[in-house]
This record gives sequence, C-alpha cells and structure tokens, in this order.
Amino acid sequence: MSTSTPGPQQGPYDPNQPYSAPQQGYQPPPPPQYPAGGGGYPAAPPVYPGQTGMPMQQSNGMGTAALVCGIVGLVCGITYFLWVFAVILGILAIIFGAIGKGKVSRGEAANGGSATAGLVCGIIGMVIPAIYLAALDAAIDSVF
Repeated sequence: MSTSTPGPQQGPYDPNQPYSAPQQGYQPPPPPQYPAGGGGYPAAPPVYPGQTGMPMQQSNGMGTAALVCGIVGLVCGITYFLWVFAVILGILAIIFGAIGKGKVSRGEAANGGSATAGLVCGIIGMVIPAIYLAALDAAIDSVF
C-alpha cells in the first residue's frame, strides 16, 4: 500500500501556485460594439409630465454693462485729466443700471446686484470730477 499525500487543491485560486498564463482555450472578451453613427453625447434624460426641462438662464446684459461703465467711469473720475470720460460713462452707467434694475423687478433678469453696483459706481464716478472741478474753481478764485 502506498501512502501518498495529496498535493494542494487545484481550484480557481491557489495561493501556493504562482500566476500562470491563461489556458489555451481562453478567449478574451470581444471589444464593445458602438452604433454605426459614431459616439456622441448620451441621450437627454426623459421629461416627465409637469416638467418643462432645464430652466432658461436669466441674463441681464444691461446690469453687466452698467457695472463695466460704472467701474471704468469711476477710475476715469479719480484721474482728474479724464473727467470728460467719467461723466459720459457715468451717464451711461446710470441709464444701463436703471434699465437693468427694471428688468430685475419684472423678473426678466437675475443679477440685480451688478445693476445696482453699476448705478452706484456711475453716480460716484460723476460726483468725483464735480468735486475736483469745484475745488479747482475755488483755488482759481482765491488766487485772483
């Protein structure tokens, strides 16, 4: 009678055996098949009853224009030699800011803060050159 000890079990995973290449009958999975029209973006999610899809982004170009004109007018107003541009840009900022705030109050736009900031910067940008001119006039009157 022969007594032999059986070797380790040969199962799907054997920690005692080193990694070996797949057997001869192994076939790699086929590559995924894509539609003939090419890839592209996935389909949009379904729209359920009572849902109208993505809401439109409200924009307020007048508020943004008021803010830009107001900031540039404020910078021009601080520099004394550009006071003419400060007055022109201040007037534009006030007009655009008022139109932008009107759009916000009607619910057509969402950025009321930029319209208000443009309106305020436009007013300050017009007041600073007026103070400069009044001070210059007072200085000239005191000399002569």
